[in-house]
Amino acid sequence: MGARPRVLIVDDSAVARAVLTRMAEGAACTVAHAATNIAGALQFLACESVDVILLDLEMPGIHGLAGLPDILAAGAGARVLVVSSAAADGAAATVEALALGAADTLVKPGNCLSSGSFAAALAEKLVRLGERSEPAIRTLAAPSDTLHEVDAVAIGASTGGIHAINTLLTALPPAFRRPIVITQHLPAAFVPFFAEQLGAATGRSCVLATDGMLLRDDMIAVAPGDAHLMATRMAGGVIGIRLSRAPVANGNMPSVDPMFESFAACFGKRLLAVVLSGMGRDGLAGARRVRAAGGTVVVQDQASSVVWGMPGAVAAEGLAQAVLPPEAIGSFIIDGARVFA
Repeated sequence: MGARPRVLIVDDSAVARAVLTRMAEGAACTVAHAATNIAGALQFLACESVDVILLDLEMPGIHGLAGLPDILAAGAGARVLVVSSAAADGAAATVEALALGAADTLVKPGNCLSSGSFAAALAEKLVRLGERSEPAIRTLAAPSDTLHEVDAVAIGASTGGIHAINTLLTALPPAFRRPIVITQHLPAAFVPFFAEQLGAATGRSCVLATDGMLLRDDMIAVAPGDAHLMATRMAGGVIGIRLSRAPVANGNMPSVDPMFESFAACFGKRLLAVVLSGMGRDGLAGARRVRAAGGTVVVQDQASSVVWGMPGAVAAEGLAQAVLPPEAIGSFIIDGARVFA
């Protein structure tokens, strides 16, 4: 058995601090400290380390979002779970927190803070974010023997993926103009905020995918929260987007697997598929199809991932041609084929 995850609570409410402490300790965590504001949290982190930080947003003085970058830096690898009433479904603050680097969010249910459903959700997230053991990479895929350009990039991600996607795309050289499609596990209400934030951060055209939309250069298309984003060959041979709500084996909606599989069928060896931070194995079946079609698969490395489940599963089966942090994947998209030529 490993050591109990150490938790820092940052909340200006004495009641919330007491309840969160009790719940965290009930989830086999050790509450190392409970701070009333950002300044107190930073002072503690200057001397102590923790695994998970529970961060409220609406606090006097420095707002949680304003203090989040400093908390992440001082935490030196600690995962930040935003626990706030401002993290309600569809709230722009939720997407902003995830884009800044928060690992996950949980809505604080106001007067029902001690409710059983909230306690169960908090315990599940604490266990997941406090877990550091991950599967090791057995082998990497054999290098490609053929030098080829990339005509499309398909990116799949879940927990921790929003920050990783932002980091990857902002590092992508402006010269790359091919279409990029993204499946990020998110509730439908969050996706418009995600697309808007991504467009603002990258300076690229970022849209919600719609059925029948044509793929074009310079576009980023994001899967809606209630449908799989898939590629289809349309009249005249052009490639467009088809939305599907058919159930898939992994149970996700939207799912990375049908995106990878359909884009591999349309683009073959000229597809580059990227699997970023996320829990579970979504993307693994699709990565097999990408490799079988001659395409390239790249996954996020363990050190930079909030949860290495999705990229780790692909790497463990030897399907990844590179295991890189998100900022390095941008450069790989331009010249990755030459690495293996």
